[in-house]
Amino acid sequence: MHCSAFPEDLVTAQQAWSRTYRSLADPANRQRTTALRRRLLQLSVQVRWHPYWKQAGNGQRAALRSSARDLEPEAR
Repeated sequence: MHCSAFPEDLVTAQQAWSRTYRSLADPANRQRTTALRRRLLQLSVQVRWHPYWKQAGNGQRAALRSSARDLEPEAR
């Protein structure tokens, strides 16, 4: 199992954010854009204001996205 320097709930939220973003970009989900945008906003707040960021620098945000992407089980 891959060990991440980030809290598990933060990585999970970032992965959900990425999946939601991809779903929003998919034309097949045209009828769900409002729900997907709301979900993306909710996840954005969850990731942005996670308590982890009080101790970590802003440079870690890109590392979080990369780590979450590496842990994704599905092909992009």
